[in-house]
Amino acid sequence: MKIGTEVDAWRGVVTVAELRIVPVAGDDMAEEWRHVHNVIVPPAAMSAEEVGERVRRYRLENAYLGDKLVGCSTVRPPDGEDAVATVIARVLPDYRGRGFGTALYEKGLDHARVLGARVIETCVLAVNGDGVRFAQARGFVEVDRYVLDGESDEWIDLRLEPDRRTV
Repeated sequence: MKIGTEVDAWRGVVTVAELRIVPVAGDDMAEEWRHVHNVIVPPAAMSAEEVGERVRRYRLENAYLGDKLVGCSTVRPPDGEDAVATVIARVLPDYRGRGFGTALYEKGLDHARVLGARVIETCVLAVNGDGVRFAQARGFVEVDRYVLDGESDEWIDLRLEPDRRTV
């Protein structure tokens, strides 16, 4: 998937960009995915082994601007009788506000649709205000707040509102 932006003479120069979103394949890409994940959610930092296990269960993708890593995503396949899939888009702080998160999110939604999802959820570390605002702007509403056993960080589960659902 490629996206582009235009130059806006009234607001200043906006870089014309191509974004590549590709499935994680191989150790190098898995390490890049892990880097973005661990920057965005340090309380849930993963080891290389944990990422390898996720690659086998979920759809993991990396996003590149040219050859520069800018983000990653996770799609957990539908589960349960409600066919709930989880779509998570992560963008490194220096690259936010350029549409990359939206591109990752939309590609994740497309994949969730292919897998038969009827409900879409996401989860965000509560202190990640950018992530919470991003999800809410796309129609997600909070359904749960919790702290994992033995941890102190608060998480938010959000669900796509039925009238905003595009699956």
